Amino acid sequence: MTLYHQLADQLQALIEKRVYDVGQRLPGVRRLSHQHNVSVATAVSACRELEQRGVLEARPRSGYYVSRPPARFDAPRMRRASTRPRAVSGQDRVLELIQAVNDPSLVNFGAAVPDPDFMPVAAIERAFHSVLREQRRRCVGYEFPPGALELRQAIARRLVALQCPVSPDQVLITNSCQEAVTIALKLLTKPGDTVVVESPTYYGLLQVLESLGLKALEIPSDPQQGISLEALALALQRWPVKACVLVTNFANPLGSCLSDQDKQALLSLLSQHRVPLVEDDIYGDLPLLGPRPRPVKSWDRDGLVYYCASSSKTLSAGLRVGWLVPGSQQRRAEYLQFINTVSVATASQLAMARYLERGHYDRFLRQLRGEHAKAVARMTSRVEQLFPEGTRISRPAGGFVLWVELPGQTDTTELAERALQEGVSFAPGSLFSTGNKFSSCLRLNCAVRWDNRVEKGLARLAALL
Repeated sequence: MTLYHQLADQLQALIEKRVYDVGQRLPGVRRLSHQHNVSVATAVSACRELEQRGVLEARPRSGYYVSRPPARFDAPRMRRASTRPRAVSGQDRVLELIQAVNDPSLVNFGAAVPDPDFMPVAAIERAFHSVLREQRRRCVGYEFPPGALELRQAIARRLVALQCPVSPDQVLITNSCQEAVTIALKLLTKPGDTVVVESPTYYGLLQVLESLGLKALEIPSDPQQGISLEALALALQRWPVKACVLVTNFANPLGSCLSDQDKQALLSLLSQHRVPLVEDDIYGDLPLLGPRPRPVKSWDRDGLVYYCASSSKTLSAGLRVGWLVPGSQQRRAEYLQFINTVSVATASQLAMARYLERGHYDRFLRQLRGEHAKAVARMTSRVEQLFPEGTRISRPAGGFVLWVELPGQTDTTELAERALQEGVSFAPGSLFSTGNKFSSCLRLNCAVRWDNRVEKGLARLAALL
């Protein structure tokens, strides 16, 4: 991370603590450089970075002013989870939500799919042109499991940088992060087994559990601190848990991130009970503030963590490239991937490898994180202005979705049906649990192209409340 990004993060933390309040002028760049022992150029770059994030506003001949208002609404409450494993059902409703993404007549706040404006579309196009021109014969054939060596090498290098000592031979390319999670669960469980998930949890995971005939044991999660380790410890003592599936960095839908201390405590707790962790790190590259957090895999020395991720939230959902580090079960995982889908598209693998090897990814991520921070702040501000008093809004540490808890007895499942008739899609809270405890909640995708159509769509949704 560059020095000016570090300074920008420090200043943003002070703004969020209201050391500098909305509308207040920041100290001049010369004073900032003196206070933080950096050059004037670094101070200027930091202020421009915060301007890009939507935190500061530059006023000619006056300086930089805080433009992001402090949060008016409280964070959502942590709900008690069920005390016993439950079968998963009813997840077929998700398909209607996902199909709404491809309907140009709808404003999509539902599926967590970033608008192409948030993706390096031109760079990915150039990478495809290069590999199709230089390796056209290879591109029309299968790249059987474990996948293209170039891509496995690039992913292994990135994991090593995250303190995960992984070799290319330990990486399996999959069609998505969801396929990686599915393969890991097939390796670890059989129908009828119990799997720990956080509550609320990503509905795609519940779909996987339903398809595999597994039971979900939901553990409550704090909107900022993440899964309750105390509740998890009690559950592990009481139930024969076969696996634990968690998004440890910027959980979907809460946006919470476990601290390094809690990640190590989690791994220690699971080790005591010999329960494997399937770690979904799909949002790990997307902090809104500060450095990229380490995955739990970086502390794993006993092969207990099955690491899963993909490129769908950062580079391109259409690439359909994910990966799994299955440890000692590499050969079995390769066979399961083969019988699932034979192989991942060769051109997609080679294009992603080409993009990563050219070294532009980290620079792009710095820009993308700023865009996400700006998008989340903008959505938060508009929800605070439009939604009723008593609404609670998450404060995600990363990713690009908001979790909103509505006041009273609002049924967001019924609300979602009326919203679709008004041309607006969102994800109702009932999808994120096996029970009905989040019926008054909803999830909003912030990574949308913000224009007058989106403004009107959000206003129509608010009017339905």
